[in-house]
Amino acid sequence: MIYLDNAATTMIKPESVGRAMLTAMNSAASPGRGGHRPAMRAAEIVFHCRENAAELFNVPEPERIVFTMNATHALNIAIRSLAHAGSRVLVSGYEHNSVTRPLAQLGARVDIASSRLFDREEILKAFAKKISGADLVICTHVSNVFGFILPVYEIAELCRRHKVPLIVDASQSAGILDVDYLTLGADFIAMPGHKSLFGPQGTGLLICGRAGEPLLCGGSGSDSIPQVMPDYLPDRMEAGTHNVPGIAGLSAGISYVRGLGLQRIFAHEQELLGVMLSGLEGCRGIELFAGPEGSQSGVLSFRCIGPDCEDLAQGLADRGICVRGGLHCAPFAHRSAGTLGTGTVRASFSPFTDAAGVRKAAAAIRELLHSTV
Repeated sequence: MIYLDNAATTMIKPESVGRAMLTAMNSAASPGRGGHRPAMRAAEIVFHCRENAAELFNVPEPERIVFTMNATHALNIAIRSLAHAGSRVLVSGYEHNSVTRPLAQLGARVDIASSRLFDREEILKAFAKKISGADLVICTHVSNVFGFILPVYEIAELCRRHKVPLIVDASQSAGILDVDYLTLGADFIAMPGHKSLFGPQGTGLLICGRAGEPLLCGGSGSDSIPQVMPDYLPDRMEAGTHNVPGIAGLSAGISYVRGLGLQRIFAHEQELLGVMLSGLEGCRGIELFAGPEGSQSGVLSFRCIGPDCEDLAQGLADRGICVRGGLHCAPFAHRSAGTLGTGTVRASFSPFTDAAGVRKAAAAIRELLHSTV
């Protein structure tokens, strides 16, 4: 199997992740639910993960790290804390449905800072032109479809100047690019645990620059008498029993990322991006979506001229090559790139992807396309 669907889930993980999860399952109970050893062990696991994440994302207070089920859960907390019916929310043209659907459900007025694909200067100008009068800005750091790295630090500076709150979706950047909480100054930064942080599915993080509004209410293991959630983090946002084995695995994944280093991870994915582009260069029946050097993460989308993109993805799956075809839950991004009517096939890399596998995948794509063109 050649696994090139890491933008969805990094299925191949460090061995330490599984070991940490199994150990937690066999030794830890619920944090804050007793003073016995299994409960205290759970509390240690949870707190260690908060500290680990705080170090990676430059968060001075670990209590600002809130555990969620995934990035969608985290984004819903953030969005419902800051947006309401009628709010004017300025977003990029590359947002995922986990941003746009909650806004639609709330009845917010969505305004789009549009730009051509991979044009960082144009999108920054679009935000600058439209930010006046906005109630909220939401911006993805990296497009999940095209790997386009958006200028989130410059957009964050715009938000500070105009005193507009900011939510950053770091789903495709956390664990690959520098996501610096203090430098960004965002009100919320959301991310999954199961992508480039190498945690298991069912884990996510929300970095909270403010207390926000709970999405779920219930037991917090603290302040049991009041019938409202605590007013302090992280308890305010973490109702119910924690996913302790998942958090243990996520902590091991974060440790792996910190040990390997973001620069090394990004450089490896850039190398693989180059290998895939070289392997598909000059291929008939294909349109590649590649940006200038440094403007794209380890994600490459392409469009077929002839066969349906999902048919091609299935043909690759039949050969043991895992990619994703379609709209990738991001119609805004496809509309921005002009691919809404066709979708794309997406290949995405990780530190566990090697160049030999990428070359084999490129050869298989060429073979499948040449047999249908």
